[in-house]
Amino acid sequence: MARILDNSEQPADARIAIAVSRFNQSITSKLLQGALDCLQSAGVADDDVLVAWTPGAFELPMVAQRLITQGTFDAILCLGAVIRGETTHDQHINQSISRQFVEISVRTGVPVMFGVLTCDSVAQAINRAGGTKGNKGAECAEAALGMIGLLRKIDQQHQ
Repeated sequence: MARILDNSEQPADARIAIAVSRFNQSITSKLLQGALDCLQSAGVADDDVLVAWTPGAFELPMVAQRLITQGTFDAILCLGAVIRGETTHDQHINQSISRQFVEISVRTGVPVMFGVLTCDSVAQAINRAGGTKGNKGAECAEAALGMIGLLRKIDQQHQ
């Protein structure tokens, strides 16, 4: 029978950094609270969580990279809200940061989690930051814990 590794474990001893955008802070602060609540519910100690505020979503990849090189984090959560306006500015930001998150994560082996809302309206963002569509910050934290657990299982296979 095949060996199956899954992401069902959520380790309480995880060290997490959260980079969160100040732009659209009325939304991002709710994403942050959802992430912190999720981590606390999973048993992650407050001392094992670092929050770094960035000016906007565009700066999230640079801060994620610096946190990885300066710290000993098991995952980086990147939280933000990019809301469509009258131009295509949002598309350029979203494409740029999503590529950078993947590149940093693959290169360093540290999960860089995409917790950036990419919405057409403020109402959509509100619904995804604790409203009718749940809290994507909490979902991001849960996914990070799952990735940490899965990567630890993979590493144990080679010991």
